[in-house]
Amino acid sequence: MSADLFTSAGLDAATPRPLADALRPERLEDIVGQPHLFGPEGRLTRIVRSGHIGSLILWGPPGTGKTTLARLLAQHVALEFVQLSAIFTGVAELKKVFERARRDRTVGRGTLLFVDEIHRFNRAQQDAFLPVMEDGTITLVGATTENPSFELNAALLSRGQVLIFHPLNEGALETLLSRAESERGPLPVTDEARASLLRMADGDGRAILTLAEEVWRVVRPGETLDAEAVQEVLQRRAPAYDKDRDGHYNLISALHKSVRGSDPDAALYYLMRMLAGGEDPLYLARRLVRMAAEDIGLADPNALTLAIAARDTYDFLGSPEGELALAEAAVYLALAPKSNALYAAFKAARRFVRETPSLPPPKIIMNAPTRFMREEGYGEGYVYDHDVPGAVSGQAYFPDGIEPQRFYAPTDRGEEAAVRARLAVADERRRAHRAATTAGEGEDR
Repeated sequence: MSADLFTSAGLDAATPRPLADALRPERLEDIVGQPHLFGPEGRLTRIVRSGHIGSLILWGPPGTGKTTLARLLAQHVALEFVQLSAIFTGVAELKKVFERARRDRTVGRGTLLFVDEIHRFNRAQQDAFLPVMEDGTITLVGATTENPSFELNAALLSRGQVLIFHPLNEGALETLLSRAESERGPLPVTDEARASLLRMADGDGRAILTLAEEVWRVVRPGETLDAEAVQEVLQRRAPAYDKDRDGHYNLISALHKSVRGSDPDAALYYLMRMLAGGEDPLYLARRLVRMAAEDIGLADPNALTLAIAARDTYDFLGSPEGELALAEAAVYLALAPKSNALYAAFKAARRFVRETPSLPPPKIIMNAPTRFMREEGYGEGYVYDHDVPGAVSGQAYFPDGIEPQRFYAPTDRGEEAAVRARLAVADERRRAHRAATTAGEGEDR
């Protein structure tokens, strides 16, 4: 009723539409970016050319054209377009949509159901789509910003194609900005400010139009804003980063691999990205400690000490002062000599323990605090290593019945080169001890 009153009064026409909505493409060829999908031989081009579309999952960041594509596909193949948001929709609402789609199908009308944020549905809700996709009641087009292989049922994925949308590049964002200027006139900013706007949009087409709209809204007649003024007016757009989802895991992986790859500048970049996105600095500190143990190890034992000191420093100072210690640790770890020998040894030893019986240590190295244990031979023949030259006796320490193993194989990088030399000496002493023990046993026989 109220909507009719507004319409009859002509107030709906007076209500301004957001620029991003007003400039929404009305033809498939007007969608910018995604050349791998919309190019002459792109996947979507081939689908559209066939005249038939199956169910699709559109995966990509916000503002890359997923919703627009769904609308235009429905028009192209003459399907009824129904849009839902998984945030506000439950199973009861889905059932109503499915029933209406079944009724429409009996009179020859197909339904394209577009579900935004489809990853928000739980597994049971996702299962509700399977029968209506299977029998053709609906053509499902789901949009998600999260990795569908983690967030969507395998059964759902098997019934459709996954199309990946990438963040819009600078050229695509510039195209959108030019379209806006054709409607509103030149954007009153300097070239430097314009470049700043493109960076602030962060690959999001909706964002660049919203930012431009805000500039037009606040600028005074005859004024031209420079980059500093634009930053001041817009108060800087928050980075695209979700601490609980793909953005988090992608960036922490990038930070770890930058450290492992000895690139301090990339490590600083990803560290700052995560801090700017609101990541818990203590989480980052814990990850730096892990990197020190996993990727540097004994090639530079100071790395672990410094990483722990950085964690303690942040815990003591807090933000923002303590974040400098995390940056120091990231750069130190990136430039430190690398070795995963200790990490590989840890995994090998753990695997070996799981696969072999739990045998007792040899009696020679077991304590004998009681008379009975001494009579049983506990500790008999043990050599105190500090009493021999080099403090390496060469005794056997693995359980009887298990061949001595080599888990730790130090590299020749950093301080592990010296560790490797010391291990070679210890190995030689053990070989000599085994040879002497074997010869003694032969004489006894």
